Amino acid sequence: MTNNNFDVIIIGGSYSGLSAGMALGRALKQVLIIDSGKPCNAQTPHSHNFITNDGETPQAIATKAKEQVAKYETVSFHSGRAVRGEKTGSGFEITTEAGEVFKAKKLLFATGIKDIMPAIEGADSCWGISMIHCPYCHGYEVRNEKTGILANGEMAFDFSKLIHNWTKELTLFTNGKSTLTTEQTSKLKEHGIDLVEKELEAFSHTDGYMEEVRFKDGSTTKIKAMYAKLPFVQHSDIPQDLGCELTEQGFIQVDAFQKTTIPGIYASGDNCTPMRSVANVVAMGTLAGVMISRELIDEAFKPKDL
Repeated sequence: MTNNNFDVIIIGGSYSGLSAGMALGRALKQVLIIDSGKPCNAQTPHSHNFITNDGETPQAIATKAKEQVAKYETVSFHSGRAVRGEKTGSGFEITTEAGEVFKAKKLLFATGIKDIMPAIEGADSCWGISMIHCPYCHGYEVRNEKTGILANGEMAFDFSKLIHNWTKELTLFTNGKSTLTTEQTSKLKEHGIDLVEKELEAFSHTDGYMEEVRFKDGSTTKIKAMYAKLPFVQHSDIPQDLGCELTEQGFIQVDAFQKTTIPGIYASGDNCTPMRSVANVVAMGTLAGVMISRELIDEAFKPKDL
């Protein structure tokens, strides 16, 4: 980097941020990608449903992507964690944890989300390996295996219907008293889906691969995989600090072009969509990069203020 001024700063250098960086680099824009090197899928052994890279490791995909983006001479990288953002007269300033300050006309947040683990021993070690969130990403690999779902209420019923497509050896663990309706419970039983209301204490596993569930009453049951819809928080507070609105679900609110509610700020990736797949966030990053470049181009042709 020859200076600290850029057309665009991208915060988050995983799939979506790199995809946006490529689009902006190909549009000849001066771009800085700031990344802390802590992707939320760091434990995931393989990535699926991403054509040409099906079954590849997330790290291998990210490494190859970064190598390709780095070939564009207007794109720079900075290792660090962005901790503060400010609006300026000409755009924005981003400050890192180490105190560096970078300026840009536009911002793109591809910062992802942080999953909140349940208070169950072994959950964090199994997350992304055998404790999984999406059957379209991981369901094929555990098809027809003895599988659990950690959920309750309406979401548990809907999730059970979905996962039943991949395995008939399915148990719903509500981790306490079930809040399903009588009709929902009956429908699960009709399809051979067991319902267990006992509270979970631990997941016994080897290197993140689940072997059994241990309950607080001391009993156990064998299991190979556990689906879970976990609560989450935004990985970065900067978008909210700058005034970006969140949806009721906690995602950054964006329009069809990845624009947030604050002019000049965009978002893409897991921080603004419930569909957490590599293919989806790559597409979102490309769209964001294109739309940011178009906005910059259009602004260069606006009449100057008198």
